[in-house]
Parts: sequence; structure tokens; C-alpha cells
Amino acid sequence: MTARGVRTGEDAEDQDFDVEEALALVKGPGSAASGHGPAGTGHGPATGHGTPRLREGARTPDGAQPHAAHSPDTRHQATPWPQARETAARAARAAARRDAVAVPLDAALGLVLAEPLAALTDLPSFDTSAMDGWAVAGPGPWDVRDEGVLAGHAQPEPLTDGEAVRIATGARIPQDTTAVLRSEHGRTDAKDRLHSTREVQHGQDIRPRGQECRSGDQLLPVGTLVTPAVLGLAAAAGYDTLTAVPRPRVDVFVLGDELLTDGLPHDGRIRDALGPMLPPWLRALGAEVATVRRIGDDAKALHKAVSRSEADLIVTTGGTAAGPVDHVHPTLRRIGAELLVDGVKVRPGHPMLLARTKERQHLVGLPGNPLAAVSGLLTLAEPLLRTLAAHPAPEPYTLPLKDGVHGHPYDTRLVPVVLRGDHAAVLHYNGPAMLRGVAAADALAVVPPGGARQDQETELLDLPWAAAGIGVCFT
Repeated sequence: MTARGVRTGEDAEDQDFDVEEALALVKGPGSAASGHGPAGTGHGPATGHGTPRLREGARTPDGAQPHAAHSPDTRHQATPWPQARETAARAARAAARRDAVAVPLDAALGLVLAEPLAALTDLPSFDTSAMDGWAVAGPGPWDVRDEGVLAGHAQPEPLTDGEAVRIATGARIPQDTTAVLRSEHGRTDAKDRLHSTREVQHGQDIRPRGQECRSGDQLLPVGTLVTPAVLGLAAAAGYDTLTAVPRPRVDVFVLGDELLTDGLPHDGRIRDALGPMLPPWLRALGAEVATVRRIGDDAKALHKAVSRSEADLIVTTGGTAAGPVDHVHPTLRRIGAELLVDGVKVRPGHPMLLARTKERQHLVGLPGNPLAAVSGLLTLAEPLLRTLAAHPAPEPYTLPLKDGVHGHPYDTRLVPVVLRGDHAAVLHYNGPAMLRGVAAADALAVVPPGGARQDQETELLDLPWAAAGIGVCFT
């Protein structure tokens, strides 16, 4: 069994390379604009089947516009699942550079630092008391001043030998203080003189200025994920904003005339499950969802929406096959998009696609069935968003399956599972149109072609909230 969070050898090197390469695509504030990412790396878009750029106006001999990559052997042209994920990550690395942004601390959680975090001040910035007690000077016993020293107050008066003053944790240490005597280690006599019940060591319970860092020290390197602890450190070091890799912006276009936005299904129409599900899922993957728009089966409206979008990623739902109202492929041809992945050897979710629509923009076409859409989201959108955000690749891990799982003869299967001790238990209701299984799941098991037997070690894909909580993305 491979434990979660373990990455060794070549895998660890690959993870570091991915993050560094993604960060190289981010421009610092004020830097000159550049074109494409690093050239000559061998990381150009791999389609798995040599799909060319889709050009408007291409015609068959009879004058009709062909459906790209939708011949009877489409299944055999589809991209293998692992290669599709890598293609999505590499597509993001090949995109034009993105500007780093200054983000207020309260909006920076889950981002990645685009500049090192250097201390803007000494920490602590003055000698401070580590405990409640007395600041004392010289050997005891000590005469105690009437007034005390509290945190947040100006520099107190210096002490003279034989003198003490009450002091609070975090308060500035008076000049010429020998040590801080903890409250529980001191007592006063009838003449209000302070006595120590333990030997006093010079400098005890004093945090000297610069104990944690000096101004200018590098606290965290470029590429650090902003966690709550990083926010706290940044604030302590004097920061109001952080220079970070921006969240990728996503527009979601929900297609299908049959979809209802409220009430019960009726008259052949069904409730839209993807409109409510995809935006928070995308946010959990680290994206900023700019637009959620229901377009229906309107080719003109889809073309207009895609052409006008300024998002880093467009996500469409449904319309990726070759039916009479499947408008995604014709729209991509019309705008001259470059089709990178057209179908993936994965179930559910086979008719998903990935296209480069502009220099700085991609489109992920998800199938319309809900669980198939989840499969497409994790197969194509997650690697692309992760790379754009400069997040490291998730650490792969495996668990044995509690029961055997039937597989597809040629394709990978993604199956909802729950984690039970050191095994993964497959959930029922895992058909392409079903969400009941994944709603209760901790992860998706990656079942190879042909299936997996009981106790077979199987790769798992964590669902974003299973480890980090709703609305939070540290992956």
C-alpha cells in the first residue's frame, strides 16, 4: 500500500519541475510583457491523435462542413486517460505568461507566492516579555514599582538595580532589565518586596529583538502555498498584501434546452445539476468563477459567449458529441480553435474535449451527464487549473479495493469510493448520469482497463473537500 502524501525519487523531482515551470510563466509586477512560455522544452500540446487546428470554412467534397474527429473509429482515436491529464497540464504551461498580482492577506489563502516573503522588520521588533510576571534588575529581593508595563504601550522607564515592575506577555522590556520572573515563581512579603522562589537566570523569559528573524531575511521562497500559517507569518512580518500567482478565471456555460433551474422535472425536462455543482467545485480547485451562464442549445449564443469570454478557461457542459444540437465542435471550428484532446479513453466521460481558443485561453468541454462531467472536470480542468495556479501536482497514492470492480475493455474507469481504514470501498450508483455515489464519496478510484480485483492496489483521486474542506484548496 502506498500511503497518501508519500512521493519519492523521480516522482518528487517531477513535482518540483512542474511547480518551477508553472512559476516561470508568471511575470512579476512591472515586468515587460512576453509572448509564449519557454520554447524548446518538448512540452507542446500532444493530442494523442494528431488533431489539427479547426479552421472555419473547411468543407467536404459535397460542400458540407465535416464534424472533426467524429468518424466511426472515434473511440480508437481518443486519448488515453493519463496522457489526457498530462496534455491538459502541458497546455497550461505552453500558454502566455500571466501577471503576478498583489493580493490582500484576507484574499490570498490558497494562492502561491510569486515573490519570496522577506521580513520587513525584525521579529520581534523589540525586546519583549515571553511571560506574565515581573521585569527585574539585578539580584533580588526587589522593590516593586506601583505602575505596570502592558503590551502595546510605549517604551517604559529603565529599571535600576534592585527594582522590579509588573509586566505582561508581549510588553516591551524596560532598559537594563536582567530577566523576567514568572508570576508563579515570585512572592511578595509584608513590605511589598518581591522574592524569587527559583534561581533567576540572566535573560530568562525575554524574547530578544530579532530572535525569529532580522529585517530582510527570507522567510519563505517563491512557490510557497499560502496557508493560514503563512498569512499569520506575513502579517507578523509587516505585510498587508502578498505578491502571488492569480487564481485562474473561469467562465461556465451550461448548455441544453431540456434543463430546468427550479422545481421538479416535468414534460421531458430535467433539473440542471451542473449549474449548482460546477462553480463551487471549480472554486475548490482554486479557480475564480467569473461567470455562470445558461445558454441552452443556441449555436449563435454559444459562439458569441465563447468569442467574448476573457477568462483563462471556459467550461461548457454538454454538446460535445455529434448530435443535431451539439454545438461545441462547430463553434470551435468557427473560431479557429486548436483541438488538443477530442475524446478520452475514460468511463464515464468519454466525449470530453480540450481546445486552445486563444493565446491565453482554453476551453474544456464536459459531457452533459453529471458523473461524466465530474470525470471530465478531474481529467482535463483540474490539471490545467492546477498548472495555471502554480500548484504542485497532487501526490499519487493507492489503496487496496475492498471488492473487485468491473472494468471497461479499453478505457480507464473512475469510480466513487469511500475510505475505510486501509481499504477503499466502491459505492453504488456510479452510472454516468448519477451523482448519488459521488455525493457520498471521499475519492475516485482509477480502475485500469479490464477492471481491478479485490485487494488490488488502485490509484485514488481525492475529492477537493475530502482533505481541505469546502471552498478551500491547498492541492
